[in-house]
Amino acid sequence: MKKKIAILGSTGSIGTQTLEVIAAHPEHFEVETLTANNNAELLAQQAIRFQPNAVVIGNKELYISLKELLAHHPVKVYAGYDAIAQVAALPSADMVVAAMVGFSGLMPVVKAIEAGKHIALANKETLVVAGEWITKLAMQHQVTILPVDSEHSAIFQCLQGEQYNPVAKLILTASGGPFRAKTAGELLHVTKEEALRHPSWNMGAKITVDSATLMNKGLEVIEARWLFDVPAERIEVLVHPQSVIHSMVAFADGSVKAQMSVPDMRAPIQYALSYPFRLTSDFPRLNLAEYATLTFEQPDMQRFPALGLAFEALKTGGNCPCVMSAANEAAVQAFLDGHIGFTDIPRWIEQAMQQITFIANPTPGQLMETHRETVESFGFRVPGLTSSRAAPFGFQERHCEERSNPEFRV
Repeated sequence: MKKKIAILGSTGSIGTQTLEVIAAHPEHFEVETLTANNNAELLAQQAIRFQPNAVVIGNKELYISLKELLAHHPVKVYAGYDAIAQVAALPSADMVVAAMVGFSGLMPVVKAIEAGKHIALANKETLVVAGEWITKLAMQHQVTILPVDSEHSAIFQCLQGEQYNPVAKLILTASGGPFRAKTAGELLHVTKEEALRHPSWNMGAKITVDSATLMNKGLEVIEARWLFDVPAERIEVLVHPQSVIHSMVAFADGSVKAQMSVPDMRAPIQYALSYPFRLTSDFPRLNLAEYATLTFEQPDMQRFPALGLAFEALKTGGNCPCVMSAANEAAVQAFLDGHIGFTDIPRWIEQAMQQITFIANPTPGQLMETHRETVESFGFRVPGLTSSRAAPFGFQERHCEERSNPEFRV
């Protein structure tokens, strides 16, 4: 039987490549639902080609135009972020590809898990913000979370058949981004256009900037902690500019397993969709003879402090990773909009982590409030979460106190 796939965020980089994989294997997959934020035109084109049961546009103002574009096609059209969460839970889908970027992707994943849907996870913020909650929820509903990120997919593949063998360390690799060789002084003057020119991967703007600051790797460290139940002190990051070893697992006997392939996101996407089987593909093949050397180096956390902030947030726990993630979203958007410089991004994040109220054992509702409070502190709106009463740039003074909840509720 064909596996019916719901893609949340189908017009983004992961979403469009997921559709390429589905198109290459029509005997195995079909599209059940597609959602997008603002790109109604591309969403309509995808719907016309793949004929899903339903599509959802997050921006309600684009509902009429999307409806008109699909007027002559038997596709149901909905709008709004609540509708995205609702279609994620529809019984007709077998798997949900969570490819929305940012905090807005959290609640659709929650609803999909509660409905018993297996998740192909590309949205980093889901586990960064609410890793404990999400992993408990997945266990409660017997749902499998399959990683789509190349690094986590690599670790997942290295762990196959090793369930009885103790893991000594997870080693996440990073390309180093476009500024790996730049000095601290040069980083002060980098432009948005330079930050968006990634040397290895073709990704969306937010993720590409995260890669340039190394925050992307910091988010992946937190994800790995929850995906593989390994504490932070046993997770390492190595810069690997060639980007052919996507991650490694070191075992207690001293053996290290690595997963290798050319940098192509379609490979981990396809593995997540077809797991536990490997489907034949026409993806480019890795030819090691083309690589005279494979190099590795320790990340420089002085020049790229965002990575260190992620480790700090993971160690602190509570709602601190949520604060870090929300501040990063706001700061990256500010950089892309030209309001702040590249090196201001980690400074904003650190300021948020110091000033936003710490909650040791946050409930899901408190996590949502933490995200809203953090984003609004910078004066930016996040669709569906922040109000129009956002404060101007800069923080308001806050009294920081620690609160603890006696129990963790779903």
